[in-house]
Amino acid sequence: MIGMSAVIFIPDDTAKTGYPQPLMLQSVMGAPLLAWLANALFDSGVGRFFLVCHDRYVEAARACLPAEAEVMTTMDSDPADLLHVFLSTAEDAEHTITVVTGPAVYLPQLAPQAAGRFPRVYGVSREELMQALDEHFSFARFLLDNGSPMNEEQAMYSVASPAELPEIAGLLQRNRLLALARTGVEIYDASSCYVEPSVRVAPGARLLPGTMLRGKTVIGEEAVIGPWSVVDDSVIGARAVVNASQVRESRVGQDAVIGPYASVRGGCELGRSVRAGSFVELKNARLGENTQVPHLAYLGDTEAGANCNFGCGVTTANFDRVQKHETVVGEGAFIGCNTALIAPLQVGSGAYIGAGSTITEDVPAQALGIARARQSNKKEWAAKHKK
Repeated sequence: MIGMSAVIFIPDDTAKTGYPQPLMLQSVMGAPLLAWLANALFDSGVGRFFLVCHDRYVEAARACLPAEAEVMTTMDSDPADLLHVFLSTAEDAEHTITVVTGPAVYLPQLAPQAAGRFPRVYGVSREELMQALDEHFSFARFLLDNGSPMNEEQAMYSVASPAELPEIAGLLQRNRLLALARTGVEIYDASSCYVEPSVRVAPGARLLPGTMLRGKTVIGEEAVIGPWSVVDDSVIGARAVVNASQVRESRVGQDAVIGPYASVRGGCELGRSVRAGSFVELKNARLGENTQVPHLAYLGDTEAGANCNFGCGVTTANFDRVQKHETVVGEGAFIGCNTALIAPLQVGSGAYIGAGSTITEDVPAQALGIARARQSNKKEWAAKHKK
């Protein structure tokens, strides 16, 4: 039985493996082994973690745990004293403590065959563990004598060496996708989808083939991701669509549509029903509700209010080779096709920019800004210049 609290030992096995950091912190499919273990335990109800490791690995180990979890470590203090505090503050005096003594993963959706592996995960009574600490028992001896090994029946899979990581990778991803499917996430092709352990996906979301979700990404209810999309450290709102595009370190509002072939990066904040269509790149852009950027545009360091429209080929020229500058566009502004907005610049609410303009001065609200040469037609020019 998995308890609500877990004690995880991270042995310094670098001399044995030849790796620069412990096996528990080695990356498997983009995330450390510890992150896969901790997030799977968290999803199964473990909300409190006590980490035992060398001081130099504490920060890396902490980063592997869910942000919502309560975490204590042994850094700069006596491990036994801190563990006693951790156990004494548990809500339920009778619940089982999960103790992980070495590299392992938790695969509750698969229950793999782990027969013959040395048990590294134990379930132990909180009261018995506290008594053992009070009486200064050998921790390892106590687990062997009193702990209940959690291997095959609890889907715990111990990892003996780095050579096993490729095999573990496939099991981890299958387990992750099955867990999501059982919460109501629709996965079209499990063989081509990749979801890291720290990602959160709401029920009703759809993951199409070629989807890659990484980092601290959060996917809202009924959102559609893919096909062939990457979302990294971003929040995607309910019912939003990310179609054949990449979103990195950004927030996309409800009902927004990204793509196909769009790039959203660098801290973008997109409001509800925003559209960033084909071959659009947004960088550090903040777009208000229902603002439309349908195709072939670049908006960098740009703030636009609600209900704006950016035509095909619009560019905000934000870099002068020394520093970045911001473009601010008011609500309801209409920016015509093939317009260059030379930052720093402000376009007022409800203003219009004529197609083909290069705008270098602020445009007042409700005004029409045009900056292009007047057309001149040279009659019979072609006939006169024929060779």
